[in-house]
Amino acid sequence: MDYLDLYKKEIVPAFKKEFGFTNDLAVPRLEKIVLNIGTGDSLSNDKEKETLLAELSAISGQKPSIRRAKKAIAGFKIRQGDPVGVKATLRGKRMYDFLHKLVSIVLPRVRDFRGLDYKSIDKLGGFSLGFREHIVFPEIDVAKIGKYRGLQVTVATTSKDPKQTKRLLELFGVPFKKEETKG
Repeated sequence: MDYLDLYKKEIVPAFKKEFGFTNDLAVPRLEKIVLNIGTGDSLSNDKEKETLLAELSAISGQKPSIRRAKKAIAGFKIRQGDPVGVKATLRGKRMYDFLHKLVSIVLPRVRDFRGLDYKSIDKLGGFSLGFREHIVFPEIDVAKIGKYRGLQVTVATTSKDPKQTKRLLELFGVPFKKEETKG
């Protein structure tokens, strides 16, 4: 079952029962997933820029956009307007397909993975996680990688409550760490 059908057929009724929603449209849903690879330095090398664009394109399934520096930082030798990273925003079917891939393929491949931290959910219903190396994604060929890069994944939801966001992601299969009880 694809994740959009899972949301409509199982998650919405479960949420209505658990949180007392009366309207299907009031149930929190995913808005977008943003993938970001920052370089930490300027992407002045065209070959490096094309490689980074191709890698994020393979991971996301769509063409990413180049992110440019908003301010000049002399210590990092970055001028205003220099390309410093790439970003892809996923919505609709691609967003649900990416979440399915993240939960079922990518997270199990992470070394020493014990679950995601509940504290990564912000007060406005967003959830962020970072990967130190983007090679955990199956689309990336390790033999062709010149440099390992970090990848940030941000999931935006319509929820305004962190508990509802956590429950929504749990129903999608996102594994969270077991909360430790103080005693």
